[in-house]
Amino acid sequence: MTLFGTMTGQREWTGPIRDREEAGRMLAERLLAWREERPAVIALPRGGVPVAAVIARTLAAPLDILIVRKIGAPGNPEYGLGAIAEDGTIVMDEDRVREAGYSRSDLDPIVEEERLEIDRRSAVYRHGEPPLDLADRTVILVDDGVATGVTVRTAARAIRGRHPRRVVLAFGVAPRETVEALRPWADELVVLLAPSRFFAVGEWYQDFRPTEDWEVRRILEEFRPRLARGTA
Repeated sequence: MTLFGTMTGQREWTGPIRDREEAGRMLAERLLAWREERPAVIALPRGGVPVAAVIARTLAAPLDILIVRKIGAPGNPEYGLGAIAEDGTIVMDEDRVREAGYSRSDLDPIVEEERLEIDRRSAVYRHGEPPLDLADRTVILVDDGVATGVTVRTAARAIRGRHPRRVVLAFGVAPRETVEALRPWADELVVLLAPSRFFAVGEWYQDFRPTEDWEVRRILEEFRPRLARGTA
């Protein structure tokens, strides 16, 4: 099942989204059915964290992060060829790699650079805290928006390796073709906006200022006492 931004009894909503907090509120409304399952909310930092925080508060759920880094082309880091998750899971867009004329060995130095950046971010965000146990839980994976989907596919594969009961993907915006491509990677998919014309996530937000490391740390600190009390 895929839920889009249309609400029953109302005309189709076409955006834009005011900011990440509004995206979180609107997604939370569509995710209330999972509250009784005591889900775990997992955010993709950095931009997914403020969205996920609103969802986690609404669902009275624990919040954690999953650090995933895009693997860009040599000399062109914005041209994504794949992604790597903090547990070492790698998903490559084999068609793009082949079309660009690279071998996997060509990308090894970039993969290593991204591993180091994952380690840096983990140290900054986690302070040595272990990841949340996701076994036999409904997991809601959240981001502010998705473009090609390779980062989300990598995150979803990493989460599947932690044996959840169900994986729900929840985004503010993603191009319609990406939404269709992501269907096999989740049990449920909730998207506020799925436009057929898409250039960048930021064009669908009125306020898309960068989320800073200190904001991620502050939000995660808010949720740590809940984990420590065993209410996760």
